[in-house]
Amino acid sequence: MSERRPLQKPQVLSRQSVARSRLFHIEALDLRFANGAERTFERLTGSDQGAVMIIAMPDPDHVLLIREYAAGFEDYVLTLPKGLVDPGEDIVTAANRELMEECGFGARRIEPLVELSLAPNYMRHRMQVLLATDLYPKRLPGDEPEPLVVEQHALEELPALLMRDDFHEARAIAALFIARDTLRERRDKETPLSW
Repeated sequence: MSERRPLQKPQVLSRQSVARSRLFHIEALDLRFANGAERTFERLTGSDQGAVMIIAMPDPDHVLLIREYAAGFEDYVLTLPKGLVDPGEDIVTAANRELMEECGFGARRIEPLVELSLAPNYMRHRMQVLLATDLYPKRLPGDEPEPLVVEQHALEELPALLMRDDFHEARAIAALFIARDTLRERRDKETPLSW
């Protein structure tokens, strides 16, 4: 096995704004790599406040998923509740607010699980995944154009969810597997195995 040596980040020669919309900014970066190669990379940036994705569990075995319209696919998809962190919010407050807006529940316990990225070569976007338990009914008005359909699914039935045509968001899939495995490990530590 070869020894891993630290990589030298490329030098940013210039930055240019290519396009800007209400939500996104496309930026071109002219880069020079350590070996002298020069390339232009484009990246999509969004809110620097960050975003949250919530694994809301009404009981130890089930998770809440939402059905919402995804303009990128021009169809409805099944996914986890999520949203941007508002200015002045921490990720726990943002997760609880989004849960109330999208699912009609608040959570007495919310804990960060993992941070995920999506297409890091092209996007500077990170998603904080949080586990929400001890739920209680609480609805806040949200910014969705129509009411979201909330569904309850067994966390252990992830393979069946993956077979569906409407469940394919990579971040949601990764988050659910991470949550499932984290919860399994916790249960294994709490209860000794009996043979």
